[in-house]
Amino acid sequence: MAVLNPDLLAILACPACDDRPPLELRGDYLVCDQCRRAYPIRDEIPILLVEEAVPLEQVEREGEPPKQV
Repeated sequence: MAVLNPDLLAILACPACDDRPPLELRGDYLVCDQCRRAYPIRDEIPILLVEEAVPLEQVEREGEPPKQV
């Protein structure tokens, strides 16, 4: 599971949503509940690129590798 600085997590927002909702840390992903995208965290660096996001439903399925949106 990824670990992020709480101060950093507090300022991160979804790049895909116009109103920039906050992201929630879930495992190795930052999740936007509004657009249902999950952004990967690699080597403790959040990858906040829309083209790198995966569907939240894919991440929630245990044992299946995520597919890009």
